[in-house]
Amino acid sequence: MFKEVADIKTADMLDLPVPKAVYHNISVKPSEIQKQMVAELAERAEKVRNGMVDASVDNMLKITNDGRKLALDQRLINPMLPDFEGSKLNACVDAMFETWEKGKEKRLTQLFFCDLSTPKNDGNFSVYDDIRKKLIERGVPAEEIKFIHEADTETKKLELFKKVRKGDVRILMGSTAKMGAGTNVQNKLAASSDLDCPWRPSDLEQRLGRSIRQGNENLEVDIYRFVTEETFDAYLYQLLEGKQKFASQIMTSKSPVRSCEDIDETALSYAEIKMLATGNPYIKEKMDLDIQVQKLRLLKSNFLSEKYALEDKIIKFYPQEIARRTDTIAGLKSDIERAKQHPKPLDDSFIGMTVKGVFYSEKADAGNAILDACQAMTSPDPVPLGEYRGFQTELSFDTFEKEYKVKLKGELGYAVSLGTDTFGNITRLDNALEGLPKRLEINEQELDNVKKQFETAKVDVEKPFNQEEELKTKTARLNELNALLNVDKRENEIVGGEPDEGDEEPTPKSKDRER
Repeated sequence: MFKEVADIKTADMLDLPVPKAVYHNISVKPSEIQKQMVAELAERAEKVRNGMVDASVDNMLKITNDGRKLALDQRLINPMLPDFEGSKLNACVDAMFETWEKGKEKRLTQLFFCDLSTPKNDGNFSVYDDIRKKLIERGVPAEEIKFIHEADTETKKLELFKKVRKGDVRILMGSTAKMGAGTNVQNKLAASSDLDCPWRPSDLEQRLGRSIRQGNENLEVDIYRFVTEETFDAYLYQLLEGKQKFASQIMTSKSPVRSCEDIDETALSYAEIKMLATGNPYIKEKMDLDIQVQKLRLLKSNFLSEKYALEDKIIKFYPQEIARRTDTIAGLKSDIERAKQHPKPLDDSFIGMTVKGVFYSEKADAGNAILDACQAMTSPDPVPLGEYRGFQTELSFDTFEKEYKVKLKGELGYAVSLGTDTFGNITRLDNALEGLPKRLEINEQELDNVKKQFETAKVDVEKPFNQEEELKTKTARLNELNALLNVDKRENEIVGGEPDEGDEEPTPKSKDRER
């Protein structure tokens, strides 16, 4: 439906003259302090989940934020912690200095992106200040390194961009928000570094779009992405992968799919980064299988829900509906015969009507009597009105519709809305009786449809889940990977130990249980 109204043009369709992105996914090992602190984050999360700590003291948002900071640099948790030599910040400094040195002759430029720990000039530790200081110590002139935050007006920003395009400023550092859309500095860009992982795939695309665009003099641009293994970096890239899968399948030049499921090239590159972040090659397969098995289980759950609903309909709904429709048809046939025995005169004369015990032979008198009966009502509840063409009549006021109604009662009841016209109300009663054959026809068709649905349901309820084999195979492989990656081991498992006296041997839980 979206493709019906949207004209999507993507980079692969336009084939614009832009440089090629050369990706460098640099993974670093965590320090011992980082490892311990990640373990402590898990303990904090457990306490929050079990309600052992007040939300004002600790909560999942705070834990997530600390996890992001910890993955970036341990000094963001406490500035007195040591500057870990093998941190991704120092790996980033190495890559930035190497790019700066290689591009000296042509005065090539580079961008640095980080959304956390932006410079505040309040004396607190900032990765921006730390990187600039280290680059200056290695010989990069201070005037060649600028923060986007220093340009606090539109005029200053345009002046800064001009200097970057000329190569006077060779390293520009900023966040996605401040240095995303509208930052046209691509002329001499040779590299771009992502030190942290943003929350949205579009943010990563914005960062990439600053250098991979028309007007860049370089044929290739190095895109550096830094991750710290065994930290929140893996979680963040997993989030991005899930979001990107859906976005990429809608915003694509390829034929649209009815449901978003297949992994695409963009998502694969995120999965690769995630694999590096976790430091285990099996993690990518596990993450992909997690999504596939989850989807298959959801499909099976929907299938079973439909099957149970169908079984319930076969037992109750269809037999009751068939019986109800059959009774309605019998009642309509009887009332049609009753109406035929008291036909409306062909010469447009009036057959007569009884209202409130008085028989009226004149149409105008009968119409006025109905209106008088309406005005005399003191309660909306139904009251006997009289008789017309062999049918008993009943008067009521519909408080929802805010109108008076007369019900013609034979084998069944037929409600007719009343107006203020003397003759019109009697015409409406006649129309209701003349419409009985049409009602009979509709009910016979609906009975026929219900019977067909009943027969179809009996066949459909016996059908098996057609992706059962795929679900079993993928679940089995996922269980293998979980065992291999040690992610489903019980927290209280005693390795090689015997149960204490009086304790029962723990019974392993089946992995293919249906909820």
